[in-house]
Amino acid sequence: RVGPGAGRYADSAGGFCYQESAQLVSVTRNRFIHWTTSGDTLELVEESLDINLLNNAIRLKIQNCSLLPGGVHVCETQNLIIILILTNQTVHRLVLPHPARMYRSELITEGQMQSVFTDIGKVNFRDPSNYHMIPSIPGLASNSTASAAWLSSDGEALFALPSASGGIFVLKLPPHDGHGIVSVVELKQSSVMQRLLTGWMPTAIRGDQGPSDLPVSLSVHCLEHDAFLFALCQDHKLRMWSYKDQMCLMVADLLEFVPVNKDLRLAAGTGHRLRLAYSQSLGLYLGVYMHAPKRGQFCVFQLVSTESNRYSLDHISSLFTSQVSASATLLGEVGWDIKGVVGRVSLEEVNIAGQWNQVFVQPLPEEEVTIRDDQDPRVSEQYMGGRAVKYHCSAELPSLGSQTLTCCSAVFSPQLQGSVTEYEVSQEEFRQLQVEFWSKFYACCLQYQEALSCPLALHLNPYTNMVCLLKKGFLSFLVPCSLVDHLYLLPDAHLLTEDDSTIFDDLEMSRDVVCLVQCLRLIGESISMEMAFIMEMACSRLQPPEKAAEQILEDLIANDTENVMEDIHSKLQEIRNPIHAIGVLIREMDYEMELEMERAQPLNVRMNLSQLYGSGTAVTVVCRGVCKMATTRFLICRDLLILQQLLLRLGDMILGGGQLFQSQQDLLHRTSPLLLSYYLISWASQCLASDVPVDTLESNLQHLSVLELTDTTALTPHKLVSSPQTIVELFFQEVSRKHIISHLFSQPNTSLSETSLNWPHLITAIAADLLSLLWPSNPGFLFPECLMGSCQYTQLQEYIRLLQPWCHVNVGSCRFLMGRCYLVMGEGHKALDCFCQAASEVGKEEFLDRLIRAEDGEMASTPRLQYYDKVLLP
Repeated sequence: RVGPGAGRYADSAGGFCYQESAQLVSVTRNRFIHWTTSGDTLELVEESLDINLLNNAIRLKIQNCSLLPGGVHVCETQNLIIILILTNQTVHRLVLPHPARMYRSELITEGQMQSVFTDIGKVNFRDPSNYHMIPSIPGLASNSTASAAWLSSDGEALFALPSASGGIFVLKLPPHDGHGIVSVVELKQSSVMQRLLTGWMPTAIRGDQGPSDLPVSLSVHCLEHDAFLFALCQDHKLRMWSYKDQMCLMVADLLEFVPVNKDLRLAAGTGHRLRLAYSQSLGLYLGVYMHAPKRGQFCVFQLVSTESNRYSLDHISSLFTSQVSASATLLGEVGWDIKGVVGRVSLEEVNIAGQWNQVFVQPLPEEEVTIRDDQDPRVSEQYMGGRAVKYHCSAELPSLGSQTLTCCSAVFSPQLQGSVTEYEVSQEEFRQLQVEFWSKFYACCLQYQEALSCPLALHLNPYTNMVCLLKKGFLSFLVPCSLVDHLYLLPDAHLLTEDDSTIFDDLEMSRDVVCLVQCLRLIGESISMEMAFIMEMACSRLQPPEKAAEQILEDLIANDTENVMEDIHSKLQEIRNPIHAIGVLIREMDYEMELEMERAQPLNVRMNLSQLYGSGTAVTVVCRGVCKMATTRFLICRDLLILQQLLLRLGDMILGGGQLFQSQQDLLHRTSPLLLSYYLISWASQCLASDVPVDTLESNLQHLSVLELTDTTALTPHKLVSSPQTIVELFFQEVSRKHIISHLFSQPNTSLSETSLNWPHLITAIAADLLSLLWPSNPGFLFPECLMGSCQYTQLQEYIRLLQPWCHVNVGSCRFLMGRCYLVMGEGHKALDCFCQAASEVGKEEFLDRLIRAEDGEMASTPRLQYYDKVLLP
């Protein structure tokens, strides 16, 4: 449409969901495709939450062309996946086999399978039947990036582009497996006079950049033997065309629904956007973003059929925003507002009630990392920079582990040597050089991450209700936020408008909890990095968190230059029953419960569930979600401990009599283990697992088989995945996932063929069950047992070290595992001491009881002697 030297269009992204992606018995279960476009390059990725797809990512470069924003469309037929692509000069059709044809069985039992892109190298991209140059048609609009594409019921590929006359050109390719010719038709305005005035009048005379009715956004709704084309135009009108009849069936002036001044009517609506949403039960809905310089507006309409094949719009709702940029769209893309801090992106979506839902995203790391005197600059800078690299450019640099650190050292060594002019330098000078060079490397990582963090689109799976945020460099999954986290993370402006009735049935209790959370937020926002470090070091060094909270409170009071303590005291006065409110908050965060064991299920049920959420993508999403929860809850508990220390100081002013004071003391001692539990889970969620050779795993499992423990862990000897994996991800992948999935689907009288997967419900339930299995004070012992079976002995020792001083559950089992660690590392005397200490808990703890259970499952008559015979005597 324009020459090769034309300016590059904006980057864009999109996604496609298989129609049966929500069906439990389907080969396309939990599978979807997403893509990004940049200049002449299209990147396509097929994802699965159940299995690891092979050859699932491709990059297409269409030379001398620019991909149109939103110019990629994926269509699904019974046997094929067809991808339609529009550039500024060409149209393309890629024909790929449907997964159901590649993999005939609906029962998925393998851990990996081929992607639909596996054989794309065999595709002839210059095949005339699937590729065509856009003809140089007089009247084809050259300054519009709007486009649409669809597949007809006869298999024809159709591409729609705006015409300069305000109509639409449609280019048609014949079916890929048939014969025919390429044709072009123009859907023209019904009024010849209007066409004369707007389409054929020279631009120089009109004095604008195009006709007033030039389409700026196109969408299509396919019918059985027709297609409705919707064009949102510069004159703020929405036009609807029938492709079969080549008629304009509706013209609606959208300014009738916008309370604007005359300036908007005189200005061209180049920032407007249009999206469609269809439901068989509800019909066709249109989402429109009306761009205005100071106040944009989202409108939702329903298409209503009237007599004589005419249509109209029924206005459902409108939502205003002054924070959404001109590129925002609805039902498929995202509006965002970059606020003051780099990387702090506020993302919002519209819910059914017509209100904004806040979405909390992971902010970029701090621009500068404070390196203490007792830290190695390589460790601190490498850790923070490594997170940026690991999370956002894993294909190029998986992690900053030993191999990458060696690589980075090789890169920086010449620079260090070049900066040292003397034969000898002091330790302090060398350290300063290290800080300088690692800081530069860290800054590069941040710039790379910032560029890749640019949001491009929202991808919604209408079948599973899963929402993904498509960014320039990676994919983010949106998961529901728990009540406590939601209140703590919500900005004050939103927290004040929160509906109390949606928190608890008791409105007074809801108000108390909201006031309590506001106090916690005031504390959290006042804590400096040095203060936060005090609490983290207390947990790491096994010091009482209460003492650390008391020290932080003293520092807050001493440095209170903005009267924060006065604000907190004032807010505390509004809480009717602070003791009860704190107790409610603690109960909401406590996972001290045992996960019910799964019921026996039929073989076909177990096989269908065997791979559910088993892919590397799903493992990462679930475990990072748990990590985020644990990290947030740790901060909540920290701030709660500090607030409780303040309440103890205030005494009768807030709490009243001695009985309430004693209740507060009890709550303080309940909060401390809660904080330590979340610290432990947060640590485990970020602690990398060691890559263990297969022969070592096999030898370890043979040793454990003597103790008859391998049936419980169900570990299989295999090499870990190539990308870095945390020990929580290892646990979920190897052990806990099957327990959790079996528990969730163990309800009687459930037909798998009728079961539909609901992402918000399932991801919430899975995260809660995983937290329960990780919770250190629960009697279940699967997590440390998994670490032992996977030869993660260094990580296991650190886990037990952080656990021992305060957790009084599974004490003997921890001593047994510590003995196992010593034994592997050749410290036999230490191992013997641990095994002897564990003997006192035999008969009291489930893990140790399994060591001495007879073949028929009954406990041995003399459990202690049985333990000595099996563990100590050998």
